[in-house]
Amino acid sequence: MGINKTTEEPFHSGEIYHLWAYLYSNKNLLVKMQVFINHTGDHDLKANLEELVESCFEQEAQQVEAILKEAGIRLPPAPPDRPNVEVEDIPAGARFHDPEIAIFVQNELITGRQLCSYVTGIVIHEDIRTMFSEFYSQKEEYEQKIINLSKEKGWLVTPPINVK
Repeated sequence: MGINKTTEEPFHSGEIYHLWAYLYSNKNLLVKMQVFINHTGDHDLKANLEELVESCFEQEAQQVEAILKEAGIRLPPAPPDRPNVEVEDIPAGARFHDPEIAIFVQNELITGRQLCSYVTGIVIHEDIRTMFSEFYSQKEEYEQKIINLSKEKGWLVTPPINVK
């Protein structure tokens, strides 16, 4: 995505704040995802999470970072990466379980979609609106993958059915 249009007119304070905050949140989410990947025992969930990180979260961070750099905005700090560990090395009482990880990630995607929708509504730069609309669509796609995987694995907990 080209960002030439954004340099033609300055950002308003809301755009700067939300781009910066989105990148800060994204960098923290990347570290959280490293922890979840370390805790994941299910091969399919692990592959899904790794794809989500590479194809969605890392690309989003790069795109937003490029815009902020070009605008001359100081970038937010990033927490240190977590080392890779084997799931067997994590004590049983300290370990997240695969169904918990799936719902945590689904909630992150839901929250991310809400934020993308909000940012799309406040920005006046068309290319930024388009970029966040694409972020929204990607998150929706990956959320559906997590839901499908949860159904397949029997992890999805549905509310009781009201039958009268």
